[in-house]
Amino acid sequence: MTVRRLAEKQPPSFEFTPENQTWAEKEIAKYPPGRQASAVIPLLWRAQAQNDYWVTKPAIETIAGMLDMPFIRVLEIATFYSMFNLEPVGKHFIQLCGTTPCALRGAEDIKKVCATRIGEQRHVSVDGKFSWLEVECLGACSNAPMVQINDDYYEDLTPENFNKLLDDLAAGRPVQKGSQVGRISSEPEPRKGTTLEDASLYDGSVVGSWRKRFDESIAAAASAAAEKK
Repeated sequence: MTVRRLAEKQPPSFEFTPENQTWAEKEIAKYPPGRQASAVIPLLWRAQAQNDYWVTKPAIETIAGMLDMPFIRVLEIATFYSMFNLEPVGKHFIQLCGTTPCALRGAEDIKKVCATRIGEQRHVSVDGKFSWLEVECLGACSNAPMVQINDDYYEDLTPENFNKLLDDLAAGRPVQKGSQVGRISSEPEPRKGTTLEDASLYDGSVVGSWRKRFDESIAAAASAAAEKK
């Protein structure tokens, strides 16, 4: 397990914006008296979104006060869940899946693009637009390799289309979320949508000896019923 610590350099304070403060109060009110701590993850998530996608020590202290929790309890949660970033990240924070399905489909090539264009992991590019980190499975194995950038998935990556994606993000141009090759959901390749049209899926022929035993049991039941008549 990776040891996660707060960044050494911290801002002097944190305060929710008026809009986020109103949202936080409504979130806390969802829980009965004495159970307000249940709102800790949503509040940490909103604090991260407000603060350029990372959670600061003052934010943890503020949330602990709002929920009447010891600081250490909120710190435990923020450091346990990897979805909370504990140090500054780029405007476009790239989480690159390096687990087996993505690795088999070319994640190493995507990793090389990140290293070449951005630098080492956890390093924020000079223009502040990018940083990246290799993570465990993000659950989009069918469309590997893939990355998560901030809150969105980008799938079916190649070095070519990933470079173009980074170019478009850097320039502020619109980008296509999800599959970068036109795949719909997790349909198979080639993308012809014929997977469920194979008649053998429905006539029982693919179940082998089980089908024979099934037919024999039906015939035996029919024969027994006929004898009773």
